[in-house]
Amino acid sequence: MSVAKIIELSCESPKSFEDAVQSGVARASKTVHNIKGAWVKEQKVVIENSKIMMYRVYLKVTFVLD
Repeated sequence: MSVAKIIELSCESPKSFEDAVQSGVARASKTVHNIKGAWVKEQKVVIENSKIMMYRVYLKVTFVLD
């Protein structure tokens, strides 16, 4: 029997939502092991002077405990 845990992360990128997700999962993988999936809970953009400056995602990341 395995037990999974879910954590919530906030990630951002100046390029795209996809890049924010990829960089968030890559960063989480450095300290969290056995990541099995991620769900994008929310997406937002930061706007300055009528331009999108930052893409921000809120992720729920699932991993199996050792």
